[in-house]
Amino acid sequence: MDDSLNFDTLAVRSGTLRSDFGEHSEALFLTSSFVFASAAEAAERFKNSEDYYTYSRFTNPTVTMFQERLAALEGGEACMATASGMSAIMSVVMSALQAGDHLVSSQSLFGSTLGMFSQIFTRFGITTTFVDPTDLDAWKNAVRPETKMFFLETPSNPLTEIADIEAISKIAKSANALFVVDNCFCSPALQQPLKLGADVVMHSATKFLDGQGRVLGGALVGSKQFIMEKVFPFVRSAGPTLSAFNAWILLKGMETLSLRVERQSANALEIARWLDQHPAVKRVFYPGLESHPQYEIAKRQQKAGGAIVSFEMKGDTPEQMRANAWRVIDGTKICSITGNLGDTRTTITHPATTTHGRLSEEARAAAGITEGLIRLAVGLEDPSDIRGDLAKGL
Repeated sequence: MDDSLNFDTLAVRSGTLRSDFGEHSEALFLTSSFVFASAAEAAERFKNSEDYYTYSRFTNPTVTMFQERLAALEGGEACMATASGMSAIMSVVMSALQAGDHLVSSQSLFGSTLGMFSQIFTRFGITTTFVDPTDLDAWKNAVRPETKMFFLETPSNPLTEIADIEAISKIAKSANALFVVDNCFCSPALQQPLKLGADVVMHSATKFLDGQGRVLGGALVGSKQFIMEKVFPFVRSAGPTLSAFNAWILLKGMETLSLRVERQSANALEIARWLDQHPAVKRVFYPGLESHPQYEIAKRQQKAGGAIVSFEMKGDTPEQMRANAWRVIDGTKICSITGNLGDTRTTITHPATTTHGRLSEEARAAAGITEGLIRLAVGLEDPSDIRGDLAKGL
């Protein structure tokens, strides 16, 4: 499809493949394998499996449509879909690195990502140095001769720290390191890291790309050379595959992506401003507030602040802070108490005991995740109703 088309048109139209039946909506191809006219055709297609449909572990028309649409929205040449966001991270690291390689990563990450870098990849001889995502000197000083990758999540989970993608990309390039950016919190509707210098964009499609909390999915977007020569062979053999059904759901979710994210961002900003004035709240973390430490960077590289608002409750001790946070969470009737985010329905969680609960106390402290912290993923409800819901516990 014409690359000059605008974002919302690409979100609805790009990647669409039609079968001989001429269906208007994207078709759902629920098949594990594909048949061939002859043994010779089968041999040719398996030989060039990246160009043909042979087996749905690595090629499926519905998944192809999802991949092409997301690549178009992110401004990338190619995309590889995976079963979840975590399998996307596994795929990019295992595709690009080997034993003895070193990775520099932001210390402000989703709990499972931190665990994968600090515990699982070390078993394969891949080491990680964690740095403050906003400290450019820390990124520079962490580079070693064996550094092969930079990994960044911005905005970060759950404190919405904003890192300067363009500045970090220059450091990564000078180190000859692959620069991977987790764009889960913003989605391409608000931020396009490839245009700011990233080499690869990673997604948990489970979140805003679906937008309704229905299915799991992940993806990597980058150059055709890297995706097809490095990632595709790994996914083909290891099999962290996105199902055709999940790809079909994600395709339909992306049609309304910008509508949802823009409205959720507006709702989040309204709620963040209200929380920022509340006497029971110690601090609010939201990139759209002028009080946010990286407000100017967020304004420069994001179209809006996003849907995630985190805030810290007051308390004299960690125990009291947790009790205050749990009181707010338990007092809600509209907000869903769940660890997921990116939904049309507002969700609320206590990161220290859920999404980051498996980390050590020291690791949580280093990431700034206190017992009083609450993460709110704002949905499409009327913001006045969400304020009223939170006010019961506040």
